[in-house]
Amino acid sequence: MGKISAVINTRNAEKILPRAISSVKDFADEIVVVDAKSEDATQEVANRLGAKVYEYEKPITYVEPARNFAISKAKNEWVLLLDADEEIPESLAKKLQKIAQKPQADYFRLPRKNIIFGKWIKHSRWWPDYNIRFFRKGTVVWSEIIHSVPETNGKGLDLPPRVAYALVHHNYQSIEQYIDRINNFTTEHAKLLAKEGYQFRWQDLVKKPAAEFLSRYYQGEGYKDGIHGLALAGLQAFSELTLYLKVWQQDKLGEKNLDVADIINSIKEAESELHYWQADARVKKDGGLVTRIKRKFKLP
Repeated sequence: MGKISAVINTRNAEKILPRAISSVKDFADEIVVVDAKSEDATQEVANRLGAKVYEYEKPITYVEPARNFAISKAKNEWVLLLDADEEIPESLAKKLQKIAQKPQADYFRLPRKNIIFGKWIKHSRWWPDYNIRFFRKGTVVWSEIIHSVPETNGKGLDLPPRVAYALVHHNYQSIEQYIDRINNFTTEHAKLLAKEGYQFRWQDLVKKPAAEFLSRYYQGEGYKDGIHGLALAGLQAFSELTLYLKVWQQDKLGEKNLDVADIINSIKEAESELHYWQADARVKKDGGLVTRIKRKFKLP
């Protein structure tokens, strides 16, 4: 009882896969690698490191369609689901082993520590970045929709948002990699919006990127992540702009006459949100509203 299958989805991951496998080989009872037709030596590397290797036959540009197939190849009661750019620290491994022996739930959301451009991003809505990654086989099912939340059965629990319990994600390593993924993900999201019946609105070219920047940099306190926080807020805003431009493109790049006054009003709305979050950031920086009042009136 309580045996664990580590399941890793891959594509062109020959350079990073050894780290992922190494992090689970001492506690997982089996390691399953499901490869989406890699063009490099991913499968050879996985075989050499002792994993059971299967190939996912359908062409994919994102991982969700291959999730359920990968899980189906696991033979043990508990499944630990990983991507090739992730790893399990020893402290989390010990915690998962204890859970598997005396479980208090059927599936668990793990906090995820994102390393982006060489730095752990502690704010900017990148932490604790909970993901369902440890579960009894049969209790979690993925849809094929990009970045979808899986369907679950049974009781779920979150591990505490502590570094000791965090899955480590070696996320974006370069600006080029980030932009490549933006291009891929926004194409899929634009298709999804079309299926859902979204009708293009030019206002979203202003509203959506602005809202994304503000939520990352101010609401998510991205300013505490230094230049990394500023860069990521900007890149995420660019992602939103790209997404809604692709929606416009799906609309055949239709001509739309815009009044300058309407553009100005749309920008003013974004500015109003900016001023709100700027004031909020200043209050937090100075220790909060109560602290500022005490200082002003020289209270103890």
